[in-house]
Amino acid sequence: MNTASLSLPSVTVRPIAGPDELGLFLGLSYALDAELSADLEQGRRRPGWLWVAVQGDRLLARLAWWSRPGAAEPLLLDILDVDDTLPAEDRLAVGEHLLRTAMSAVLRDGAPIPEYTRFVPSDWRDRPEVRRAVEDRMAIAGRTGARLFVERLRLNRSPGLPVPAPTGRLVFRTPRGEEELTGLMARVLEGTLDAHSVHDLTTMTAQEAAAAQYADELARYRSPRDWWRVATLPDGDPVGFVVPAHNGYNPIIAYLAVLPEHRGRGYVDEILAEGTRVLTAQDVPRIRASTDLGNAPMAAAFARAGYVDFEREINMTWS
Repeated sequence: MNTASLSLPSVTVRPIAGPDELGLFLGLSYALDAELSADLEQGRRRPGWLWVAVQGDRLLARLAWWSRPGAAEPLLLDILDVDDTLPAEDRLAVGEHLLRTAMSAVLRDGAPIPEYTRFVPSDWRDRPEVRRAVEDRMAIAGRTGARLFVERLRLNRSPGLPVPAPTGRLVFRTPRGEEELTGLMARVLEGTLDAHSVHDLTTMTAQEAAAAQYADELARYRSPRDWWRVATLPDGDPVGFVVPAHNGYNPIIAYLAVLPEHRGRGYVDEILAEGTRVLTAQDVPRIRASTDLGNAPMAAAFARAGYVDFEREINMTWS
């Protein structure tokens, strides 16, 4: 893009020089700002992954990628902001220029473009100023080829809420190793309503998708694996499983599933209750979870268990 098309002259686009310029980056605000300093220290972010568009001392736009500690390449684009006081076309133009320039410099040629994710209020569509800001950022990503992939519910359970006692219908134990858990993960992909899983199944078998998710996500949690639970009938027949974990930011229900042949019998409530009991026993300040907006059965199960829809997450992809 030719910056001459902007009504803003002398726009400079660059990465921050280092942690000392974090103050400049914080000239615009977003929910993840409080995590940036620790993320830089712990290797989840790099100065070269935090980019700004500036006019003199004025911050016009910014973006940041995130990844797991020590990763060579970014995993998510999770910050994309513009100065909302700019005229509409300038907001979009400067944001597009920043995003295209940073992507060209940071992302390896031919590599998949990291997903764009943004946390937004649950009622974002009903608040004109908030909706405009969200749609501006989506439009900026859209100008570079991204499309909406899925909207997700972000859920929170506050401490002090009662957790139902076990009913005795199910028996809970820890998984008997990676092979058992990935086998169960593959089985629950039948009929899945999770958009990412549905997409994975277009290019992988269920077992391959399960193995990839285990390696890329579950195996990386540093919280104890003896928190994980397989639910069985009293005769030992598996019904489902739950993976309570800590993702480095919050205690979470990382995975919750019921095997296809056991769905529709209320087992999801008992399995979720067990996962909630595991985390509650750690005296955690909250428990977080998420599910697709379109996954109504899972959303309803979380709601029955006291998990409140406090936020949404917009996911956009370039593939």
